[in-house]
Amino acid sequence: MDAADPDSACHIRFLRHLGWQVDTDPQLRIEVGGGNVCRFEDASEARTSGALRLVLPGNDPAQSRELIADALASEASQCAFAMRVGVATRRAVDRLVANEDFRFTAIQTGWIGFGTGGARAAGWRPSASWGRRYVPVHPTRAIRAFYDRPMRAECGVGRQVAQLATLMELFGARNFENSFDAEELAIGTFNKLGASRSVLLGSSRGKMIADGLARKSSALGRQAFSGAPGFLFHVFDADTLSSPNNQAQNFVVYDVSAKAAAELRKRDGFAYFNTQNHKIWQLSATFQLRGNRRFQRLLTDGDPGLERRLTASEHVALQKMRKYLDDPFYSGFRVYGHPHAVKPIGWFVVRMLDKNPRTPFRVELGLHNLGTEIRDRYARTWISDCLRSPATL
Repeated sequence: MDAADPDSACHIRFLRHLGWQVDTDPQLRIEVGGGNVCRFEDASEARTSGALRLVLPGNDPAQSRELIADALASEASQCAFAMRVGVATRRAVDRLVANEDFRFTAIQTGWIGFGTGGARAAGWRPSASWGRRYVPVHPTRAIRAFYDRPMRAECGVGRQVAQLATLMELFGARNFENSFDAEELAIGTFNKLGASRSVLLGSSRGKMIADGLARKSSALGRQAFSGAPGFLFHVFDADTLSSPNNQAQNFVVYDVSAKAAAELRKRDGFAYFNTQNHKIWQLSATFQLRGNRRFQRLLTDGDPGLERRLTASEHVALQKMRKYLDDPFYSGFRVYGHPHAVKPIGWFVVRMLDKNPRTPFRVELGLHNLGTEIRDRYARTWISDCLRSPATL
């Protein structure tokens, strides 16, 4: 098939690139893997289980092409691609976290700070007034500036940078620049991105995946969350905010443990945990204890001195809060939220008890196109490269 049908050969190679084991059987024994690939830790584990295995007939090219197309369009391939997104996300986020000079800027003091030399020196140029949107002049250099230069941004831009850095790590530098033009790689306010050609939220976004309460992702499994954007945001009105600069926490999903994924599947997504967040907040409101980071010190830092100062009723409330937070979701659903590095979602829920004690917070996923537009571009780019120069892949 390789010599006679280069198109099919490249599609087979792409399946293998995603993690499939593809074989042929001259006896026409056809086999297609089963099982939910998104529930596995990685492609190797999925292959071992037989979930990413495709056996093609050795002498029926037409049927082989049909089976290859079905495999590429399958949920299994969607999950295998998500695994690659997860690897790219972790690579990108680790680089961003390693840059101790990538810090937070309150909105009032400027939307994005590019350090010495300004935007141009970092590889960006303004494309909207008041610094509300920038596009890269040199895309890979512009993204890498957040890896190694002194930069400042609030958490929304931090999320956007993590998403774009994930694309760069996923595609590789050359294909990243060939697959996206500068206008598609904008950063700035979410409103300004929506009015642009941004591939994240603008006119180049293609079909978006809407799974705010994570019901679909939870049903699929842990890999379905890979690299997905999300946020914590206040439930009550803005006038309940004590710290408007902390009215939300944008994030991208870094990884999800098997236990956390099992709880999400059991609970059908985030709705149950948002109810638990509300209960945790109600308990926090019963404390008379005051002081900076009091709930972080009690619930995430383990400060015995502070705990000894609690009243009997506060001790009871604290144990109830701990019981809620012991759920694997709160410890095993890990996210990157600038500028706080990678933390369990429970850490962020507790942080908001201190920052905005008059309102509970909800967790939701944002709109994204990782499994649609991004996946399609990635497949087209990879297969086109294979057809042009198969020996290089």
